[in-house]
Amino acid sequence: MLEMGSAFLSGLTQLFTGTTFSLMIFGIAIGFIVGILPGLGGPTTLALMLPFIVKMKPVEAFAFLLGMQAVTATTGDITSILFGVPGEPTTAATIVDGHPMAKKGEAGRALGAALMSSLVGAVFGAFALALAIPIVKPLILFFGSPELFMLSILGLTFVVSLSGESLLKGFIVGGTGLFISSIGLDQVSGIQRFTFGKDFLWDGIGLVPVTIGLFAIPEIVDLAIKGTSIAEQDVGKLGGVWEGVKDTFRHFWLVIRCSALGTYTAIIPGMGAATTQWLAYAHAVQSSPDRERFGKGAIEGVLGPGAANNSTLGGSFITTVAFGIPASLSMAILMGAFIIQGIVPGPNMLIPEAMGGHLSLTFSFVWTMIISNVITVAICFLFLNQLANVTRIRGSLLIPPILLLIYMGAFAEKNAIEDLTIVLLFGAIGLWMEKIEWPRSPLVLGLVLGPLVENKLFLSTDNYGLTWLVRPTVLVLIGLVLAGILYPLLKEGRKRKREEQRQALAPSPISREKRRVSWAALFSFLLVIVYAGALWQSRRFNFRAGLFPWTIGLPMFTLALIQFVKDLTGKEEKGEIKESDREIPRSVFTRRMILISSWTFGFYVAIYIFGFNIASPLCTFLYLLISREKWYLNALITGGTFAFFYGFFSLILHVPFPSGLLFQ
Repeated sequence: MLEMGSAFLSGLTQLFTGTTFSLMIFGIAIGFIVGILPGLGGPTTLALMLPFIVKMKPVEAFAFLLGMQAVTATTGDITSILFGVPGEPTTAATIVDGHPMAKKGEAGRALGAALMSSLVGAVFGAFALALAIPIVKPLILFFGSPELFMLSILGLTFVVSLSGESLLKGFIVGGTGLFISSIGLDQVSGIQRFTFGKDFLWDGIGLVPVTIGLFAIPEIVDLAIKGTSIAEQDVGKLGGVWEGVKDTFRHFWLVIRCSALGTYTAIIPGMGAATTQWLAYAHAVQSSPDRERFGKGAIEGVLGPGAANNSTLGGSFITTVAFGIPASLSMAILMGAFIIQGIVPGPNMLIPEAMGGHLSLTFSFVWTMIISNVITVAICFLFLNQLANVTRIRGSLLIPPILLLIYMGAFAEKNAIEDLTIVLLFGAIGLWMEKIEWPRSPLVLGLVLGPLVENKLFLSTDNYGLTWLVRPTVLVLIGLVLAGILYPLLKEGRKRKREEQRQALAPSPISREKRRVSWAALFSFLLVIVYAGALWQSRRFNFRAGLFPWTIGLPMFTLALIQFVKDLTGKEEKGEIKESDREIPRSVFTRRMILISSWTFGFYVAIYIFGFNIASPLCTFLYLLISREKWYLNALITGGTFAFFYGFFSLILHVPFPSGLLFQ
């Protein structure tokens, strides 16, 4: 115990010796920028920085890398809240309630809550790394492939149960996310699945372009149609940053529970922050007595994901350090840093230096995570009020740079121009789903969980046949899944009876509502056609390649058919027309919709023809010119866009953005 305490203090003092602290600060600065900018991503930046650690000492190298990685999720929340664009894939869940808060004039409150809950989650995860190593091994051995498969289904069920009026829609959307994840080469058999001869689809459809398309594009369209700033209301008494800090402590036990959920779920390989954020969001909703607020600006919907995605780093580091098993992509890249430094992760990391181990270095990881987040949150609080004011800038000034961030973020994941097409496709789908009131969050979680679910389903079936379904732990998890389905159904049934009694006295729906229902029927019909075609194509797959598409596709085809019949017969619940839609005349609405849709597509075409370096300032200039902005604002924003994009990405980071078709 004395040796542990000595190593714990030694890990702290090592960070403040020599150049270690300055390197950690430099890493924090890089992570700060990376988190705010969509598309770069923590793992990508880690990979870019690996060559720079060759001549560093181990404590210096990991202070630099972990300082950078530890803060990306924290600052990624800023972009998610202000613009509805995930700064990191791990901060996508913050958009669901954080961006609606910004639109209501509560950006400061949302940012304050996100940053403080992130700090709590980071500290929790760091100390979990220090305390939980003795119990990790039996925990990992306890969960086999069947249990991991059912845990994934349980997490998806919890998110689906948040789908509001229709669980059926939620299951269809979540299952569709799982099915989309099967696109690409099967990793074992090498068979192409749903690639249509396109090499680009061999690696599947990426999470970042899908998330950006589903959530960011509809927000851009909404901002352009309304012709306002992001914040549609002035900041009220709850708009301040410190109110968000107080919210963290008002809901402190929720923050702690979500921190624990993020930490101990991330111990399991494959369950990274992209998954835990949605599990934490689901828990925040499930534990709330007033679930109707979620998706409309509930502070708990910001606190839960904020705590979970920052605590995940500590959890995923446990298995990496203790057993040499990378629990996530970031950890796999950090394994490269261990190799460069000549250190073998494993039990040796838990042995004091006097016995030939690296225990002090391990504890320096803990202190790096804590100190990095404390410094980052302190810096952010100095500028949050200024950041919140961004939401009150005219939409016409924000749309060009946000569109640039959207396309840049989509491209940067794979350096593939085709990902911009994915953004537009899922942007149209997300806009359609929003108008007909279909949930979008389950699709993202299904896409995240898909590879893990498929892998564990195959291993369970291959190793145990169907007997894995009667394992005691699997039966318990199946019971939890059923409870997660039945409870919302029973609650919704009682609510529906009350609504039917209330609507019996209400006037009949107007004709515009009928048009909405017909669009919903068309959407569900297209889903039926897509699933039918996909199942027909998958008949040629062998058992390994076809198991997952058939297991998911057949139930989803059936559910989509049921939903189509409900929509066609008018038995689906009819939502209310949004107040904002009533305020905008139909002719103005149509004209603005056509204009922003054409402009979004035109920006994509310009990038394809001219490349990012030319298209970015050109499209920014033309949009501001058409919007009749003042010439000096146009010159300032256009020049700033070019200087930022070309200077930061091309000259400093050397990111290989394509030159465009015209110059190839």
